[in-house]
Amino acid sequence: MSKINVCIFLFACFALGLPLWGMQANGDGGGNIHSCTGACYEQWKSESGGVVALAAAQAEARASASPEELGKRAYLGCVACHGAGGEGGVGPAVVGQSATDIAQKLVQYRNGETRGSQSALMWSQAAQLSEADIDNLAAYIGTL
Repeated sequence: MSKINVCIFLFACFALGLPLWGMQANGDGGGNIHSCTGACYEQWKSESGGVVALAAAQAEARASASPEELGKRAYLGCVACHGAGGEGGVGPAVVGQSATDIAQKLVQYRNGETRGSQSALMWSQAAQLSEADIDNLAAYIGTL
């Protein structure tokens, strides 16, 4: 085996193994989903109502959430560039902008319009947003 093949193999093991290890070791439900079976599963199901009840509760929580609450959750995808408080960083500051301005800009990005030198970064992000997503994000950013 050549040196380059060994390097590729080690990189592949690292690149695939690290995320899998992280999902199992993060303590956030990413471990082996089959570790609770039989009586353990039945006990969990009787205590929680099972997967269907949990999904229904999550859907109800989303349905009763305000646009600002929904926007806050969606804004997690914006933090890397716009900062946790909207102060900017890689991308411009959004703090202090009105919800109307934010919504208008997101629609323009979603439509592929150029708004500045970093527009290309926003096109793919905004393309994923529905009208409700845009309204929710704008409502949240308007509170920053």
